[in-house]
Amino acid sequence: MQSLLSPGSLVTVAGAVLTVIGSLAYLGDNANLSLPTIFYGIPILLGGLALKSSELPPPRRLTPPQALRELRQQPENASLAKLLADVCRWRYGQKAHLESSLEVLGLWDETTPPQLLSVEEFELDGAYGLRLLFDCGAVDTARWQDRQERLGRFFGSGLRSSLSQPAAGRIGLELIGSPEPAATTPAPSANAPS
Repeated sequence: MQSLLSPGSLVTVAGAVLTVIGSLAYLGDNANLSLPTIFYGIPILLGGLALKSSELPPPRRLTPPQALRELRQQPENASLAKLLADVCRWRYGQKAHLESSLEVLGLWDETTPPQLLSVEEFELDGAYGLRLLFDCGAVDTARWQDRQERLGRFFGSGLRSSLSQPAAGRIGLELIGSPEPAATTPAPSANAPS
């Protein structure tokens, strides 16, 4: 169902409908309707087919969008919320989600790049986090382990990262923010009168 509602699918269907309407109008000798619909329908159809050929669907989202909404919208979680929004949209003309980030981190292989399979939101001791599951492709897990400390800093300041290997050829990346700082009362000043 998700692929039927992709932008590429919608443009392809719109172009096909206009082309069919224009063709039927042409066969019915209705030049006023056939000319504009065929004139616009065929290029829109071709554009939609081009989009479909380079389409990269969003990864499977394991947590419902409303589940941790309040925690996600807190200011200290802005970098993780931005990352979530970035990976949960359709991509066109790219081989993988987070392509440029993985290239900068040295976790990229041109022929068989890592593929983001799923994304999950979670809460750990009051801190908001994301769990990203990758199919490693041609990038071995040792390269991921070497860059573990850098992964948290790369995606946002104050983020901690941890890696797991749930299955052969798969790597789980957890990015965890800092919990909301507790409200503290200021200590009395040494110069304050008693």
